[in-house]
Amino acid sequence: MIHNRFHSTIVKSLLLPLLLAACSPPQPTATADHHGLTPTVVSGAGDIQAVVDEYRNLLGADNGAEPGSKGPNGYREINWDGVPDDLAAPYFMPSDFFNAPEAPRARGAFFSTPGEGIQVSADSDNPSGAEPYFMNINSGYTFRTFSDERLFSPIGSNVVDLTFFVPGTSTPATVRGFGAVYTDVDTNHTAFEYFDKDGHSLGTFETPTADSGLSFLGVIFPEPVVYRVQIRYGTAALGPNDSTEADVAVMDNFIYGEPQALP
Repeated sequence: MIHNRFHSTIVKSLLLPLLLAACSPPQPTATADHHGLTPTVVSGAGDIQAVVDEYRNLLGADNGAEPGSKGPNGYREINWDGVPDDLAAPYFMPSDFFNAPEAPRARGAFFSTPGEGIQVSADSDNPSGAEPYFMNINSGYTFRTFSDERLFSPIGSNVVDLTFFVPGTSTPATVRGFGAVYTDVDTNHTAFEYFDKDGHSLGTFETPTADSGLSFLGVIFPEPVVYRVQIRYGTAALGPNDSTEADVAVMDNFIYGEPQALP
């Protein structure tokens, strides 16, 4: 069981083959760190406010949503609640929505999935009448939220790849770390796998479980070496009833280090 505390994970040296595309299927679970860096892992389940705040503090100040680099320290955060109705469920959100060249969408985040697309859940007063919390996909879903109503998930897959850019530009970037809030994680499974700019794995990490509740997992490296994060949502794509055979989970806030331009 993982408690609400910090713990460091030393990942062993093992190189994975270069991924051929950002949307490739999940690679076999491994513990890899060819950089020889020791990441700090911050995780918790249940009342996660303290661990989320501690992760933010480790990264530094909130750098907001203005375009351009804000220096080597600080973080960017996405809580999904600013996504407009016409780009939320039942519609898909553009992959580059949070890398626009102007505030408040300049966050340096680009999403891809091998599924149909990425989607932010509807809020309760959307004009299309879509049900919130992804109940438009399955009326039995009762996901909790960390911030306001909107949540985030791939559709047609349980995998999303997040690639980083200098906010509001097409300049590739790396970050020190990435963390996120999960809702309704019932089973142990790999949640994040981190990759450097050459496609080498920096390690895989499991999220703590919280049946019908909230979990947080965040990893920070001593240097900005993370170019891409592969994020896995439970063990099945949205659609079936949530069960141990099909652990359906979605996500709320994303928090990651200030993107630094690649040399």
